[in-house]
Amino acid sequence: MTNASDLAKPYISRRGLILAGAAGLASTGLVAGPARAALRIDIQSGAPQPIPIAITDFVGAVEQGRAIAGVISNDLKRSGLFAPIDAKSFPESIQNPDLAPRFPDWRTVNAQGLVTGRVLPQGDGRLKVEFRLWDVFAGQQLLGQQYFTQPANWRRVAHIIADAIYERLTGEKGYFDTRIVFVDETGAANRRVKRLAIMDQDGENVSYLTRGDELVLTPRFSPTSQEITYMSYGRGEPRVLLLNIETGQREVVGNFPGMSFAPRFSPDGQKVILSLQQGGNSNIFVMDLRSKATTRLTDTSAIDTSPCYSPDGRQICFESDRGGSSQIYVMNADGSGAKRISFGNARYNTPVWSPRGDLIAFTRQSEGKFAIGVMKPDGSGERVLTEGYHNEGPTFAPNGRVIMFFRDPPGAGGPSLFTVDITGYNELREPTPGYASDPAWSPLRS
Repeated sequence: MTNASDLAKPYISRRGLILAGAAGLASTGLVAGPARAALRIDIQSGAPQPIPIAITDFVGAVEQGRAIAGVISNDLKRSGLFAPIDAKSFPESIQNPDLAPRFPDWRTVNAQGLVTGRVLPQGDGRLKVEFRLWDVFAGQQLLGQQYFTQPANWRRVAHIIADAIYERLTGEKGYFDTRIVFVDETGAANRRVKRLAIMDQDGENVSYLTRGDELVLTPRFSPTSQEITYMSYGRGEPRVLLLNIETGQREVVGNFPGMSFAPRFSPDGQKVILSLQQGGNSNIFVMDLRSKATTRLTDTSAIDTSPCYSPDGRQICFESDRGGSSQIYVMNADGSGAKRISFGNARYNTPVWSPRGDLIAFTRQSEGKFAIGVMKPDGSGERVLTEGYHNEGPTFAPNGRVIMFFRDPPGAGGPSLFTVDITGYNELREPTPGYASDPAWSPLRS
């Protein structure tokens, strides 16, 4: 095993981060005027209009309070569901977040939601971070929580607060307290150095997991642990590796004859599924990580690759050219019952199942254009989300509402990461230190 702890920052669990847990802050119980329906965003109806929300600087520790509010605002804005209001328009300066704000004044700037909070240094060196979410038009508190953490972890607390606000107003889990593993690319195109890197979902806290002395491809997170599987070409032949982010330990999954491609974890994290090339064709195999036993799932003369489990582990989507061109198929987890689900006039690649189970994302190539799209697991409801030159490698946020991919257009010099929501709106470039490809989104951090 190789120790990579000097390359990666130490993993901090949510339990270690919030040592005293999260406790609710009691509502003031105040209601201004007649009762109204609670503030809510209907994210089931296409692309909803972003709601105006005011996020005030947290009082107490001024510098940290301003920084925490800024991260919350950025998270919510990038989701496309919230429109943070410019602080210059705020009608009052919140000095005591325990008191109800002047709701009529906030209505004049069209604020529908309002976030207030404080940051207090504790005697043991930790920070206590509190926040309240207010429904301005109903004149009531919707949510209040407090957290305890070491000062260095303030950004994670901000992401956790943004998740709490997102969940309270949409009814679904957020995705801000997550990370992205990707391939960082530097140098000239003919001498490109590729390193495995990891960062927070907003592009901050970048660290490197490999040194760049080996080619790395297709990193993927385990859904149940702090592990990554990826491909390495450092010693003349491809190897499938496991990297434990928490310990920095790296190990070879197994030695496979021929070329291996696109490893992914099973939903329970106990298996790795991948494609192995033998001669001119490739087939899909699954390896049990405990016993190291390998089972062959397909046996064709075609190229079967890019397998991905459904969230319940009962099915697998994959790409195959068994019908003459690369298309998406779905089969049972034991390899039986393979059925083609893509029928457009195009080549379909890199299918990946949504964590919600309702969609399969893919790359589609037709007439020189590369599209990122989604379809239902039975092949119906196909929709293109974004189109351009060399869009590739979709990966879902853990709530299934946003997709990240990479794009490498002519003249750009190298690839960049982008996000787009499943409605096809709110396409954004993901900040990275340099060129970046092959993203994979983590589950919500535990």
